[in-house]
Amino acid sequence: MAPTTIRLSDVEPKPRWMTSWERLKHKEAHWLVEMVAEMLGVALYVYAGVGATCAFVVGSLIEQNGIGSLFTVGIAYATGVVFAISLCAATSGGHFNPAVTITFVVFRGFPLAKAFRYIFAQCLGAYLVCLIVYVQWKDLLLVAEEVLVKNGLYDTVMFSNGGPAGAFGLYVAADAYLPRVLLNEFVTDFVIGLVIWGCLDPTNHMIPPSSAPMLIGLAYAMAVWSYSPPGIAANTARDVGGRLAAMTIWGFKASGGRYAAIAALGNIPATLFAALVSELFLGSSTRTLTPNHVHFLRAHKQYCEDNDLAPYGYLEGLDKQRHRSSGTLQSGMDEKRMSQPEIFEVSERRV
Repeated sequence: MAPTTIRLSDVEPKPRWMTSWERLKHKEAHWLVEMVAEMLGVALYVYAGVGATCAFVVGSLIEQNGIGSLFTVGIAYATGVVFAISLCAATSGGHFNPAVTITFVVFRGFPLAKAFRYIFAQCLGAYLVCLIVYVQWKDLLLVAEEVLVKNGLYDTVMFSNGGPAGAFGLYVAADAYLPRVLLNEFVTDFVIGLVIWGCLDPTNHMIPPSSAPMLIGLAYAMAVWSYSPPGIAANTARDVGGRLAAMTIWGFKASGGRYAAIAALGNIPATLFAALVSELFLGSSTRTLTPNHVHFLRAHKQYCEDNDLAPYGYLEGLDKQRHRSSGTLQSGMDEKRMSQPEIFEVSERRV
């Protein structure tokens, strides 16, 4: 017997205006809902991380110890990733990074037009939230700028990772050896990509869907703690959105020079390579799906079918598995019933 499907509307009726909106968003406006989810997911990730970075930078410049550190920045980014995936991934699939979207195009056949929409939404989310964080921190950031001017350090520190602009745009030291910075970016993003792709593997019995947000968040925290001092972006949307915000506030001098290309693009080939390694050496199409992933995918399939959001035959293998499981269960019940007739007869006589 197939499991009963219980929808939220069955237990929590919506007001009429909300019902009308749901019909609209599942049909004509579903593309917009997905873009908003991607934008909000990146915004949550960036809001947490950039805010903590502002605390670290300002605290260091005005010599107010205890309001920020590299550890708190890593924890903040990890928290933002957990919030993003937990709250928004059910709507859009939870890319929140142009590199992940591009990797889905290459390895999962993700529609190209949809990919462009996702990447635009991701960068827009990062840009807008950086401007919001700047307004929230503006008074203290201006104090930090005044300290730099007073000490004659504005030109050397302002547009570095230790300066106020560095909380939004990403920079490296003026004398940094860029090939080494690129290597640092590539290797770190490769590790993050391996973690992401491992979490997406429905046959990985070590990673149920509910633990994926925490594991991916820890991967980003590791990147901040261990490899952000040499220079790392890890997310094209975070870099491009933050850099554009910095340029909106401080002008073209906040562009980041030649490093900007490494920060914006370095994580894309690294993520693609991580997915390739995972597919070639760590994954296998002959492994069975975990029960948690089967349940997760069935719920997603049912949602898509109810709202005509996927083509006919989408995840049809789950239906075969369901029928096979139901048939096996029914067969097992029949065998048990046939093997214990005396028990049923005795029970009937006693009643």
